Parts: sequence; structure tokens; C-alpha cells
Amino acid sequence: MKTAREWGLMPESRLAVGPDNAITDVPGVAVGHRSLRGDGIFTGVTAVIPHPGDLFRIKPRAAVEVINGFGKSAGLMQVAELGTIETPILLTNTFGVAACTDALIRRAIAANPAIGRKTSTVNPLVCECNDGSINDIQALSVTPDDAMAVLDAARSGPVEQGAVGAGSGMTAFGFKAGIGTASRVMRIAKRDFTLGTLVLANFGAAGDLLLPDGRRPDPRVPASPERGSVIVIMATDLPLGDRQLQRVARRGGAGLARLGALWGHGSGDVVLCFTTADPVAHDPVAPITSQQRLSDDHIDLAFRAAAESTQEAVLNALCMAPATPARSGRLYPALADWLKENQNP
Repeated sequence: MKTAREWGLMPESRLAVGPDNAITDVPGVAVGHRSLRGDGIFTGVTAVIPHPGDLFRIKPRAAVEVINGFGKSAGLMQVAELGTIETPILLTNTFGVAACTDALIRRAIAANPAIGRKTSTVNPLVCECNDGSINDIQALSVTPDDAMAVLDAARSGPVEQGAVGAGSGMTAFGFKAGIGTASRVMRIAKRDFTLGTLVLANFGAAGDLLLPDGRRPDPRVPASPERGSVIVIMATDLPLGDRQLQRVARRGGAGLARLGALWGHGSGDVVLCFTTADPVAHDPVAPITSQQRLSDDHIDLAFRAAAESTQEAVLNALCMAPATPARSGRLYPALADWLKENQNP
């Protein structure tokens, strides 16, 4: 399978692409997948780990933007209130949230036995999309052991994309979709910073997809209301405050809109953005601390990086996913097959 860039779909951008064009281009960020298959099961779990240390003790600053709140994720409320995250981020299907939450709590307690007894409880962070059109979601096949395994499997470097991990059973715009990622490099004050995005793409009405070159691919299925969800995870090493992080997260919506999404009534569209710069200590050494943050005069670069990388990540999720049959017997076609049939001269 080829990425959107390899298909020539991505116009030249004003911002350079990171070495792997992935969220893992942000130093310290790791991604892992666990794909589950068999007897109607076509699902999985994907992990995004912001840094290799103890996230409960050293909390990355973060913000969440709920574009349309038709979703069942766990942990977003505390992120919105406190502006930090304190566990890895797990992505899975809607009915796998409880199992992933269980794993994150147990893993945090194992590393920090004081949790819930001598110190605060932990806020597990799990986001979801409904893969029930392909996967037998009622089977509740995702287990805490699967979540533990994907956390152990997470690595830096190139990220597998398409119908893998949490993206196994996801669809978008009438095509098979799944996991996609992309990154952009921002030059500020003679230093390079990176913003990387990973998406779990499961949204968009059939026939609404708009490619950067203006074409509208036809999945050859009846048009339907926009349902499903998209989870957008952004990581950066740019020092941003939580207000700024939410503003950057909001620009993920611009990337989705470029693709033809209208964030329909039945779609859960959530963006979570974190920075690895200037994290927050669980046990601060002083009652008053200082914080690094970007001047707002330069934040447009981060806005552009967020919109561009979100758009490309979704296109990668579509381009890298093979045609897959639904539980109903219909086929979710591959965008790659449409591109082969409709190549520009």
C-alpha cells in the first residue's frame, strides 16, 4: 500500500515533513498496535505514549477540543479541567473502553503504589470509535491483557498505518480506513520544532470525500448520514500553555473540513493535543513555578501544522487500508483501488 504522498495527493506544503512523517517524529513519543482477528472479530488497540518516563509523576501539558461530542471516551473531562495527562493514550472500539481503562489503572498503580491511597487517583485516557459495521463489537473481544500488550509493544520510529490496531475495523467516507499519521516541522527562533498527528479515522458520509486535487472519489455505495467518529491525537515539542494547546487542537477541525467532513450529528469528533515540553511534576518542589510558552505572535505555524498534518493523516489512513467486507456482506472498498482506476494522466 502507498501513502497519500506516494500517490501524489499532497500538494507542496509551506512546512517541511518530519523524517518518518509520523507522530513519532516528536522526540520521545512512541506508538504501538495490537490487532485482533478471528470469527467475526476485526478490531484492536493502539497506544500513543508521550514520553518514556513515568507519566503519572511527570505529566505532559495537554488540552482537548470536542468538535462534536457523540462519543464514549474516558478521561477527557479531567484533561479539559487540569490541562495535563497522566497515562498513555489508548485507542480502541467503543465497547473496549472499559478493558483499556482497567489496564491503564493497573499499570499506573504497579508503577506508583501510592495511587488512590497516599496520593491522588489516576486519570486513564481512552478514546474510541465504533467499528461495529465490520467487527462484531458485541463480542467484547478487547481485554486488559491486549491493552497491556500494546503498551509493551509501543516504539518510536515509523508507524504502521491503515487497518491495524484500533483502526482494524474503521471506515471513512464509504471507504475502508483506520490509523493514519503525519508530521510537520516548524522553524521558530532559529530552532526546529515538530508537530505530529495520529488519527483514528471512522467518519464522513459516502461521497463527501474531497481530495486535495479537487476530485471526489466514489465508493459506489448509497449516500448516508455522517456517522462514526474521528479521534485526532496531536503531539508537539513546542512549549505551549494549555490554552494554546486547545487552540492548536481546534485547528484539527480545519484539516477534517478540508476533506469534506461536516461533523454530522452522529459523529464523535475529538482532538487531543499534548506537548512534551515543560511537563508538570506530580509533586512540585515549590508552591509557585514558572512555565515556558510560545509567544502567540508565532502560533500560526502550529495552526498550519495541525491542519495540514490532520488532513494528510486521514488520507494516509484511507490510502493504506485494503478493501474489507462488512458484517452485512457489503464491501468497504479501498481508496487505493479507486486511485488506480482514476489516475491523473
